[in-house]
Amino acid sequence: MSHTLGVRQAQKQKTRQALMDAALGLLEEQSLSSLGLREVTRAVGVAPTAFYRHFRSTADLGVALVEEVLGSLHPVIRDLMSAVGDSDELIERAVELIARHVDEYPAHVRFIARERHGGVQPVRAAIREQLVRFAEEVSSELAKHPEAEGWNEDDLLMLAGLYVDQMLMTASLFLEALDEPEEERARVTRLATRRLRLISIGRLNWLD
Repeated sequence: MSHTLGVRQAQKQKTRQALMDAALGLLEEQSLSSLGLREVTRAVGVAPTAFYRHFRSTADLGVALVEEVLGSLHPVIRDLMSAVGDSDELIERAVELIARHVDEYPAHVRFIARERHGGVQPVRAAIREQLVRFAEEVSSELAKHPEAEGWNEDDLLMLAGLYVDQMLMTASLFLEALDEPEEERARVTRLATRRLRLISIGRLNWLD
């Protein structure tokens, strides 16, 4: 009996993931607000009624995508922020990490970039919540650095928000340059590096 339940649960999870993957593919060309559940179920090859065994609505599906796309990045960001090295080394590592992530998961980046200010409120809220978590985690790591001495919590959180916003902007720029010549990707790398360095310079002189 338990084996049968385990097989059913595994199949249910497989179908749920297939629906999410199909939706992400369809969202390459459209926004979530225009996505129909019949499009998604047709792409997976299941009946429309099967959709409701996994999600209440396409908005609920969108929230699940946000949790999958951004939730998996929290350990990566923590590892990056806790890495040892000088400021320039960490900035170069961050830009390389963002470029590699865009290369590997362009559909993920495009989904967040489009839906962050899209027409589906629960999805906007879910993205905002994840970004707040990123800022809080980055702020906690920044507080461990010697340069944070004398900083208050609000200012550290503000600084963390600047870093997170710039990382998102950098991901969008790399996405736009995905099919461009290498010269354009190099330009984006230089621009992103300079912007992050500017934030870091401001950080070093903020208390002055």
